[in-house]
Order: sequence, then structure tokens, then C-alpha cells
Amino acid sequence: MRIEDYALIGDMQSAALVARDGSIDWLCLPRFDSPACFASLLGSERNGHWWLGPTGRRPAARRRYRPDTLILESEWDTPTGTVRVIDFMPPRDKNPDVVRIVEGVSGTVEMSTVVRVRFDYGRIVPWVRRSDGHLQAVGGPDSVWLHAPVPLRGGDYAHRATFTIKEGQRLPFVFTWHPSHEPMPPQIACEQQLAETEAFWAEWVDRCAYDGPYRDAVTRSLITLKALTYAPTGGIVAAPTTSLPEDLGGVRNWDYRFCWLRDATLTLDALISSGYLEEAADWRAWLLRAIAGRPQDLQIMYGVAGERRLPELRLDWLDGYEDSRPVRIGNEAVKQLQLDVYGEVMNSLFVARERGLSPDDRAWAIQRQLLDYVTEHWDEPDEGLWEVRGPRRHFVHSKVMCWVALDRAVKYVERFGRTGPVEKWRALRDTVHAEICDKGFDATRNTFTQSYGSAELDAALLMLPMVGFLPIDDPRMTGTVAAIEKELMSEGFVLRYPLAEDNDVDGLPGGEGAFLACSFWLVEVMAMQGRKDEAKNLFERLLSLRNDVGLLAEEYDPRYHRLVGNFPQAFSHVPLVHAARALSL
Repeated sequence: MRIEDYALIGDMQSAALVARDGSIDWLCLPRFDSPACFASLLGSERNGHWWLGPTGRRPAARRRYRPDTLILESEWDTPTGTVRVIDFMPPRDKNPDVVRIVEGVSGTVEMSTVVRVRFDYGRIVPWVRRSDGHLQAVGGPDSVWLHAPVPLRGGDYAHRATFTIKEGQRLPFVFTWHPSHEPMPPQIACEQQLAETEAFWAEWVDRCAYDGPYRDAVTRSLITLKALTYAPTGGIVAAPTTSLPEDLGGVRNWDYRFCWLRDATLTLDALISSGYLEEAADWRAWLLRAIAGRPQDLQIMYGVAGERRLPELRLDWLDGYEDSRPVRIGNEAVKQLQLDVYGEVMNSLFVARERGLSPDDRAWAIQRQLLDYVTEHWDEPDEGLWEVRGPRRHFVHSKVMCWVALDRAVKYVERFGRTGPVEKWRALRDTVHAEICDKGFDATRNTFTQSYGSAELDAALLMLPMVGFLPIDDPRMTGTVAAIEKELMSEGFVLRYPLAEDNDVDGLPGGEGAFLACSFWLVEVMAMQGRKDEAKNLFERLLSLRNDVGLLAEEYDPRYHRLVGNFPQAFSHVPLVHAARALSL
């Protein structure tokens, strides 16, 4: 299956990817970052999957989410009838459940299912036993139960069944995880859980403040972002997958199942602007726990509960998606210095306060500590928002976000009555601004550049007017936008930065696709410039890249006309929401 052939289901603690042919090929339990028990997405079927569909295995004729929910419905037409499979994960009480209801729509259809459970990312073949007609698979700390309405026969380290579904019949399958040392959890009432899950999502979407012309795209993106929120703590993961390649067959394969401060703050901005202040309060509480301590110990990412150690490992027993190796878990970028995150955090908390989030003295105390760090280290080189694995540089975007951190601190004092060395912050804010305009701007070409003294461009420069660094009609911004449109576009989409043999900015071999967030940023900038028709055309081209159920990966590769990178990607859906709002003004 292509990346765009998958749909997402989840319970706001974990998530599964369901292929168009009815196979669940990726599922980590009990958390987003737990070892996968279905990992065929990154290997073969022998690394674990659960297929359910008409005998003969074919793609569904059509599929959709139930309106304003995360409940997936896939339908197959066969010579003897039509069948529907309803996939969802109920918002969790204690144990995670994956529910698959087979519904006969018309006629009679022969169905088949194959279940291969493989714990630890496809490495552990579990011990399986039957109990009262149900299957239990155990391997180390993990145990799962499969409650099936039809007999399952074992063989070749898998379990299979063939059965017939008639019009009007509904047969529920339930897959439940629990710690192996605990007894079997109670079996859920599937139809009741379906109704409650539908009601949960419908009520949540009903709170959405956006009512513009792109409501369907916006609400689908917001549902996706909510699904990437880890409910127990308020943390927000960047994506539910690891190692889906940015370059098919290449090495640009990273684990995104963690909480990047940058991604989370941008996600929060999208939720807040759409009327979801409760998520902002939960995330602020998560943030205060995660970053508590010395400001110099701030990390760019954390685990969903605030874990700080995220060692990067390679899973050599997995072949990788379309032979894209290595498969990685953990992320070595956790050790990087990325100065822009300080600005992202300060801006997000400022926006949340503006929208009505209650004041918090502890939050301001920690923000003061972060500002002390920015004051002392803003002039250092860093790895930047793209997490380059090449040498550190004075990235212009990083410096601008340091300016944002200082600017929002000043505004906190001015608007909310907070105390702090505001004159010092104002003076440093002006110093940072002046240095960026001096060292980060190429007057000959009339454009800001990726880093001090470099000739390369960077799509992140599109964010300068969005954060208020310069007015949109400043000639320097006009020149920068024009240069990006001229030099960083590929088949009408925006690349992050130029990749060439003589440019070692990211320290990695191979190429990549167009980073979708960058193109959405261009939409927003075009709208700010008054180029509404151009902005609308680009936005609708971007919407056409979504898969059939409205999801986006990290990138689109014009070479193969395919989505690439981890999926679905928060960093793609967030700017979609902002761009839609910009076009609706």
C-alpha cells in the first residue's frame, strides 16, 4: 500500500493505520510510542497485521469517515453483494480496544480475516491460547485478546477465518490490549461504544469556531490533531508513525511519535484559533511538567508523559517501508539546540492568554527562566527548525524566533501586567532585529537567506511576516517571497531549502519531496499580500493532495506524485487550518 492508502483511527492515546484493502498494518499499544504489535507497514506481513475484507483481498471501492468523527467506514462491492467494515477505537476507559464491525449492506458476501500478532515491532512471536472461544496472545509484558464472532483456526503463526455476511447482519471483532500480568479485561459492548464514540467526536467538532468555505477540510484536520493528543497528559505527538521515508528508498527515516515543542505549539495555535481553549490548558500543564528544571536543560522534544531520554535505535530485522532503511525508533535530535522553540513556546502561551486562558504564576516563572536563557544564548549557532544533522549555523529563522520570545515577553508585561526586566527585553529585542536585518539579509538579491552569510534560501523565511517581524508590504519581505517562489518551487510546491551535492546543510544523502507546511505558509503569505486568487489556487492544489479521507503526510514528492514521510503529520494539518482561515478573512 502507498502511504496515502492508509486511514487513521485512534483513541487519543494510540493510533492504528488501516489500509484501503482492510489491513491494519501499524498499531502501537498502549501508547503512541509503545512497541508496535502490528508492524507490517515497515516490513512484511510476518511482522504483524490484521486483515479483514472480502475473500480474494482487494481495495475497498469507497471509504469515508462518518461525518465529524474518527470512525472509518470501508465498503466493497462484490458479484454477490456489498459489505461494509466499520473501524474505530473508543475513547479509552482503561484498556485500549480496536473494534471492527462487519456489516452486510446487500446480498451475501464471503469474508476472510488473517491476524498475525507480533510484539516488539514485529520481532516477538507470542504464545497463543484459546479461552472460552476467545484468543489470547502473550509475549513478555504484552497481552492481547481477540474476541471474534466466528471460529479462528491457527497455522503458520497466524489465525484465519472465512465466513459469510448477509444483508442486515453485523458481526463485531474486538482486539484488546492489557499488561500480561493482569487478568482478562471485561469485554466491551461494541454497538454502545460505537454510539458513544460517534457522540464524542460530534460534540467535540460542534465546538469548532471556524465556519468558512473550507469547513470540511478544517474539521478533518482538527480531528486529526485532536487524535494526536495524548489525553492523559495533554502532550501532542508530531505523527503516530516512525520511519516512513521522506525519500523513498533512502535514509531520511525518523521517529515522530514524540512531543516536539514546536509542533505542539503550532498545533495548539490551530486548536486555539478554532475555539479549543481546553486543549491549551492541558498542554500548558504538560509543558510545565515536562520542562520543569533548569532552562539550559530544555529539550526540543519529550515523550508523551514528559520523558527526556529518547535514545535512537535501529531495528535491523525490519526491511523498511519500500526498502527505506534504517528503521529507527527514538530520535537523536532530542540532543540538538534549536533556539526557535523558545519563541514558539512564548508565542503559543501568549496567544492562549489573549484568547482567555487563565493566568498561571508558575507558568510565568518558567517563562522568565526561558527568557534568561534566550538572553544569554540567542547569538549562538544552532541546528534550526529542520533539525539538520550537518554543522550548526546562525539560522535566520532561529534568530527571528528569539526575537519573537523577547517580543512576546514585552507584550506579556504590557498587556497582562506581568513583572520582569522589560526595558532589557525591549533593548535586546531591538538588537536582535537589527542584527538579523544586517547579517541575514542579502541586499544584492533583496532577500533574507537561510543563515548568516549563506546564499541559500529557506521556506521558513515565509514565517517572518506571520510572527510580526516585518510588515507584509516591507520591500525586504516582498523580495524574499519573490525569491522563494522563483528558487524553491518544484512543480508548484515549496521545498524547505535547496538540496545539492555542494550544499551540506542537513548532512544527509539523497533528496526529499516538497514539505507541505511550506506551501501552506506561502498560501497564507499570498493572502496577506492581497493575492487571494493565487492563494486560493495553491490552497486548492494542496487540498487535492490529501488522500480520499482527507489526510496528509509530511511531504509530497513531485518525482513520484506520492505522499512521503510520517503520516498523518500534524505539521501539515496545522498550516492547512491557518491557511484556510487566512483565505476566509
